[in-house]
Amino acid sequence: MTHTEEFILNFPKQFAFNPRIENESQLQAKKKYLVVGMGGSHLAADLVRIVYPESDIAVHSDYGLPEMPDIEERLVVAFSYSGNTEEVLGAYEEARKRGLALAAIAIAGELLKRSRQDAVPHVVLPDMGIQPRAALGFSILGLVKLMGWERELKELSTLASALHPEALREIGKSMADGLVGRVPVVYASRRNGPVAYIWKIKFNESAKIPAFCNVFPELNHNEINGFDTIPATQELSRLFHFIFLRDEHDDPRILKRMDVLQALYKDRGLGVTVIPMEGATAWGRIFNSLLTADWAAYYLALHYGTEPEAVPLVEELKKRMRER
Repeated sequence: MTHTEEFILNFPKQFAFNPRIENESQLQAKKKYLVVGMGGSHLAADLVRIVYPESDIAVHSDYGLPEMPDIEERLVVAFSYSGNTEEVLGAYEEARKRGLALAAIAIAGELLKRSRQDAVPHVVLPDMGIQPRAALGFSILGLVKLMGWERELKELSTLASALHPEALREIGKSMADGLVGRVPVVYASRRNGPVAYIWKIKFNESAKIPAFCNVFPELNHNEINGFDTIPATQELSRLFHFIFLRDEHDDPRILKRMDVLQALYKDRGLGVTVIPMEGATAWGRIFNSLLTADWAAYYLALHYGTEPEAVPLVEELKKRMRER
């Protein structure tokens, strides 16, 4: 069994993690949150906003802190999985200097070092030697713990026994077979947009292929015109394969748009695969979908001969940034 297979199969065990807040006495309770993170380090917040839409969680993926009139009412969570993300470290320092309510999440690195030195409350995630995108269980639990949501923590812990990755392997493998030589484009409702985005980055990072995503209904007003397959662009359009993430809990008008667009694309000879988002709970639907994406990206990586865990171009970019 490969390392990647092992982490996919063991993913549900992440929800047995019991996060602990260090320097908890310094934690300032807030009802609004600002999560600062790059890459896989903001995905937990993106998913939490799907399941708990009433929550006030802003996400910032850039340098510094955003201009927000209510930023002093928020808990700023500096989230860097590695602990060494340049943008997050800068935001941490700015928040600290401004006296904002501050907390941190990481597995190691400079962020944890500074949090300990500054007596900033923080959660240390388990370092299992996996990429941030593969540690979403740990990340969500750590974030929810800092937010003080004990009821939601108990709800999330049930996923340790509710998720069954092996049952999704063949679906993902079959998808991978149909995607060979094609560029995936993942579509979802706006509500499930973060799920489509994570599908995209799993294809990007694990399979090392270009992939894209978009959301209904916005994509119906612009993007679809790029796939009208006029004779001059027919071969270009057919390089793409469309994955529709269909959630029966979405607005019926969104589901209707998915049905109509699927027919329009198929009329033009474009490949479409519909992946139902199934599960007893919102979290179950999200993670059954993402585990399917894991398998599809893994089997594409095997086909193309790429290493699913490595991110060499990201590492090369970081090296060149340090050298300039």
